[in-house]
Amino acid sequence: MAKTSLNPVSWEAEEYIVKDHNVGWYFGLAAVALALSALAIWLQGWTFLALIILSVVAILVFNLRPPRKIKYHIDDKGLKEGNLLHSYEDFRAFGILKEGDNYSAILIPKKRFGLSVKVYFPEGSGEEIVDQLGHHLPMEEVKLDLLDKLVNFLRI
Repeated sequence: MAKTSLNPVSWEAEEYIVKDHNVGWYFGLAAVALALSALAIWLQGWTFLALIILSVVAILVFNLRPPRKIKYHIDDKGLKEGNLLHSYEDFRAFGILKEGDNYSAILIPKKRFGLSVKVYFPEGSGEEIVDQLGHHLPMEEVKLDLLDKLVNFLRI
């Protein structure tokens, strides 16, 4: 018996949640960068020093850039993120995660080292999104992994 199709769901959301950074956060970043740079110079680890500098620049560029608004669309083909289609066949399950006031759907890949897909959505669209995803994939409980917890703690 063929599955009946549900109505497609579309919404627009930012690609990531903006974290507030006060002056202390920037001083902390500078202090860690200087301490690691001093260690690299003392150990004469020039590639480590270059990595520290590039990392600090990347963190600053990423944090100072405003998030893009992305259009999302879910239908029987999969999740469309802008112009990129994520097919349901590439994922084994999905989960919903609430971080503060923000909700996100996380698509869990079938492949062991595959990348998960995390999309934010407005609370009002949550039921339709869960229904559409649940029509094609089983729902699993998801939790923040160690890297996600570290990123949240560092507010990057």
